[in-house]
Parts: sequence; structure tokens; C-alpha cells
Amino acid sequence: MARFLLTTLGSLGDLHPYIAVALGLRARGHHATIATSEIYRAKIEGEGLAFHPVRPDLGFALTDPAVMRQAVHPRTGTEYVIRRMFLPHLEASFEDTLAAARHADVLVGHPIAYATPTVAELLNKPWLSVALQPSIFLSPYDPPVVAGLPWLENFQDSGLWFWRPMVGLALAITRRWAAPLNNLRRNLGLRELRDPLFRGMHSPHGTQAWFSRILARPQPDWPARTEITGFPFYDKLEPGAGLPPALQRFLESGPPPVVFTLGSSAPLDAGTFYQESARAALAAGCRAVLLTGRDPRNLPQEPLPDSIFVTEYAPYSELLGRAAATVHQGGVGTTAQALRAARPMIVVPWSHDQPDNARRVRKLGAGLTVRRADYRAATAANALREVLSDQSYARAAARASAAMSEEDGVAAACRGLEALL
Repeated sequence: MARFLLTTLGSLGDLHPYIAVALGLRARGHHATIATSEIYRAKIEGEGLAFHPVRPDLGFALTDPAVMRQAVHPRTGTEYVIRRMFLPHLEASFEDTLAAARHADVLVGHPIAYATPTVAELLNKPWLSVALQPSIFLSPYDPPVVAGLPWLENFQDSGLWFWRPMVGLALAITRRWAAPLNNLRRNLGLRELRDPLFRGMHSPHGTQAWFSRILARPQPDWPARTEITGFPFYDKLEPGAGLPPALQRFLESGPPPVVFTLGSSAPLDAGTFYQESARAALAAGCRAVLLTGRDPRNLPQEPLPDSIFVTEYAPYSELLGRAAATVHQGGVGTTAQALRAARPMIVVPWSHDQPDNARRVRKLGAGLTVRRADYRAATAANALREVLSDQSYARAAARASAAMSEEDGVAAACRGLEALL
């Protein structure tokens, strides 16, 4: 039996793949510990997995709309998350990760768990880095859509002459953000990293891309020894929880509904998304499920007909396959579940990697994109009518789902981790 330490920070979209892989490692006879924010302790221990707290505890952010509004801002959200939410706690995060890693045989990193590479190097431990979405590689061969700079998508096919300088500029900007990380490494007697937040976060032992090949293929400048595993799926809000009985009855009482969701973070900055979604469903003549999260401001103010069901959360793996379509924010975990469900979708990107994930969905032919600024009932209703009436979207979604069914993200990830032993 080997001892694996999986470090991750962020929202449920950042946590759930690690729970999936940790459960897979346990099923193969290993001991797996997840090191993350204290707010997730009950969830992780409820699955029978070991937990180790790592600061910062994101409980303050995941319950504070003012913080989340800045964290998901389309232009400055990524900088805020890195420079205001995580790097100020870097030394504390390092101390916590170091304590958790001393008795581990293998470490598994997360792109925002910035202390993990330094801890692994300091302790001389083998470790693998993880990419949850293609955009993290910042490849000019497959240039990402950048949140807050939508006009760059017009240059998507411009080639290396355009994208190499653009990627170089992005790395130069983020290199300045990373000063605390290199300060920590200097104090520990370790060499500085040239691109600490991106390319410096990839392990010399290898990188696992925890997404499907239908979203991206390996590029010449990806880190050496990168393996695309497929998505590791997990989506329980609480261990053992399934569809709420009332939602189960709603699904059985009529035709498949359209599911409207903003994942786990964006509901704290939903604006009028749910109100406009309810009106869009009525205008398009659809039944609807609104997954509103825990913020009471997301509840539509007007009385809703019986054709619209509202609940905080439901496991996507049990719901989206019974939907007519999904309207979502484009987080990579939500996108993966929507693709696996073989249903068309509409992506309304909020920030971070979401505009890039939306582009990849469009490239597959499985859905449409509506800009957040343009999301109104009439616009959403028109998009719904298109994806529901044009069967090419459903066929493309079915092809994507069939391709993903040939992947086993958990098994592939576990095999790669065991290889380090």
C-alpha cells in the first residue's frame, strides 16, 4: 500500500476530480489523503478519505458575495484569485502542505496549490502536476480564449507569429504576480522559477491532464510526459446524496426540462441569470430546473408555474442525462458533465477558463455561447429554440459522449500515479 497526498484549492470544480481519484486509489488498495481547505473536511471524511487542512480556508470566500463578485469578474477575476486569495497565504499553505507531505510516498498537485512543487522539491518526493482544463497550458499552438479579452478570439487562427508574443506577454505579467513564491523559494535555498504560476508548476516527473481528448490534443509545447487521462467524475454534494425526491417526481411528471446552473461559485454573483432563465424557459415553452445555489437572491421574485422547479443543487450525473439541454457557466467540471450527458448546451461564460471551454464546446458542435452581458430572456429563449430544434447539436453531443465513454479518467490517473512508485 502506497501513501498518496492530493493537494487542491478552490471551488467544488477543483475538489471533485481529486475526490474521484482518491476514491480510485483507495479502491486499488492505497491510502489517499486530500489536503485542502477546512471547509471541505466533512465532505472528504464522509467519503472515508483522510483529510489534512491547508490554508487558506476558502469558507470565507464561498459564502461572501462581495469576495466572489471579485473572484469571478470577467476581466480581473483571475488576478484577484491569485494575488488576493491565495498568494497572501503562501507561507501558511507551505507549512500545512509540508506537514501533510512528510509521510507521503507520492504528491499530486493542483495548479493553484502553489506550495506543492516547492514542498516536493524540498522533501525530494516524486510528484505529478495536474491540469484540469486545456487553457492552463497557455499554448500558442492551441491558443486559449482569454476572459475579459473576447476580441482576441477573432485572432484564433492567426498562427504562431501572433500567439507566441501574446503568450509571452501573459507569462511576463503573471511572473510579476508570483514574486511571493520566488521569495519563499529563495528563503528555502531553492532556485527561482522563471514562470512560477504556469510552466513552473509542471512537474519534471510528469503531468496529468484530467480532461477528455475531445476538448484538446497534445501540443508541441505541452510539458514533457503529459498524459491526457479523461475526466475523473464525482458530483455528490454530500456523500451518498442523490436527486432530491421532489425533483425526481418533477422529472417523471412531464417532458425533459432545460437545466439552468452556474456551478458552485458563480451563484454568489448570479445577477439576474436565474430570473432571466425562468422567463426564457416560459418564452421557449420549456419545462425548467433552476439550480440556484444557496444565495436566496437567486430565487425568482415572481410566482413560478409548475413547469419550473427550483432547488439548490442536484448531482449532474443523475440530472443532465434526463434534461433536454443544459444552460451553464462553462466551468470545466460542468462542461464535462454536460458533454457526458449527450445533451446540447448553451454556455454563458463568467470568467477564468470558461470562455475557452465554451469555444471548445462550439468547436465540437454541441452547443452555443451567449455572452453574460447579453443574457436576457429573449436572447436565451432564441438560443434554446435553436439548440432544441436543430438536431445537429444533439448529434454532436451524442458523438462527444460516445467518445468520452471510451475513457476512464480515474483508472488512467491511478495507473499514472502508481507508475511513480
